[in-house]
Amino acid sequence: QVQLEESGGGLVQPGGSLRLSCRPSEKLDDITNMGWFRQAPGKQREMVALNRLGGRENYASSVQGRFAIAIDNADNTVGLQMNNVKPEDTAAYYCYIATGTTTYWGQGTQVTVSS
Repeated sequence: QVQLEESGGGLVQPGGSLRLSCRPSEKLDDITNMGWFRQAPGKQREMVALNRLGGRENYASSVQGRFAIAIDNADNTVGLQMNNVKPEDTAAYYCYIATGTTTYWGQGTQVTVSS
């Protein structure tokens, strides 16, 4: 059973930066999408950043210009660089990798933006 291993969450002050990272427990083939979602208390899970096959990237409008996704195809690592974070970025962040047949989710890493 492939697991997605996330790291990098924590407490950060408004205006600060944080980097999340995610790697599958074994190499995956036929990847179509890699990215990050988040879920705040009482809210639905939403897409934050997504890298699609062919290199196209999509970002939530609320993070456009502040967050950047980074892909390492050699080991299937997907990172999320978060800059100028805001209190409304507080949420559990979930790594997401989809292949042609299977969708994988990480267990979530908490990001809290507070002074």
